Amino acid sequence: MRSTLDLSTAARIRDTAIDLFGEQGFGVGVRAIAAAAGVSPGLVNHHFGSKDGLRAACDERVLETIRDQKLRALRTTANGPTGMLNALAEIEMYAPLVAYMLRSFQAGGALAESLLEHMISDAEQYMQTGVAEGLLKPSRDPAARARYIVLCHVGAMNLALQLRQQREGKLDYRTAIRDLSDEMTMPALELYTHGMLTDSTVFDTLTEE
Repeated sequence: MRSTLDLSTAARIRDTAIDLFGEQGFGVGVRAIAAAAGVSPGLVNHHFGSKDGLRAACDERVLETIRDQKLRALRTTANGPTGMLNALAEIEMYAPLVAYMLRSFQAGGALAESLLEHMISDAEQYMQTGVAEGLLKPSRDPAARARYIVLCHVGAMNLALQLRQQREGKLDYRTAIRDLSDEMTMPALELYTHGMLTDSTVFDTLTEE
């Protein structure tokens, strides 16, 4: 069993790797991560086994943080406008996670696919929690709804940030996600709160048995 000190060191290495992977991409080496974390390369391998093992730990941390943030956002929204505004005010703190996700999806491959599928699975779970707590309307197909929403949000975010990165060069993720949030929050809230279609004809036709 790892000691408390070991766990603290592992967490520091993992969080440093999330930052560096987000800033520089997954080509950054174990030595650079170790140097930034103030440890030896051997200690990185001791805790994570390999660079892939470290990346898997980073994925797990990113997923955990997203899941916790989404549940908190649902519950603060239920507490009224003040709770929602407080959640939006903190959005810049998630910049390293956004950068990490963008790099992961740009890199592609099995680890990126695994990250996406875990995000979808987590989304289904926290949406079902929202339904159970009376915060969200139920869905006729919760898994399909979760997949659609994650693909739309992740796809839109990645496209917007990638185009901005191409335009500006080095991207300031804190500013970029704040700008994206300011631009998209109101239309998203309007769509999710009030809907868009004036009647259910198309839906009823497609769901006829």
